[in-house]
Amino acid sequence: VQLQASGGGLVQAGGSLRLSCAASGINFRLHDMGWYRQAPGKQRELVADISRGGEKRYVASVKGRFAISRDNVWRTVDLQMNDLRPEDTAVYYCNTNKSGRIFWGRGTLVTVSS
Repeated sequence: VQLQASGGGLVQAGGSLRLSCAASGINFRLHDMGWYRQAPGKQRELVADISRGGEKRYVASVKGRFAISRDNVWRTVDLQMNDLRPEDTAVYYCNTNKSGRIFWGRGTLVTVSS
């Protein structure tokens, strides 16, 4: 299983970024997908996930600002991030599980300046 995340970068507060994760090695349409993040000195936390059926969940701090989506043809899961805040600064990771094992992408850094 490989998860390749892209789209991170430096943005000013209030700006937007779109992260994308391309998956291979799984039957993508059958898997739940998630985006996590880890800020310096903090534990990794779930940001948003989307089930194989399309149900979405968000951590409270990003509701109304972030949107997760998936494309089962291209086998990608995207995270549209709007109205970014300095506290959103973190490394963002794509995540899935297969046969009870959790897989992580390499991560992409998002830095939001105030």
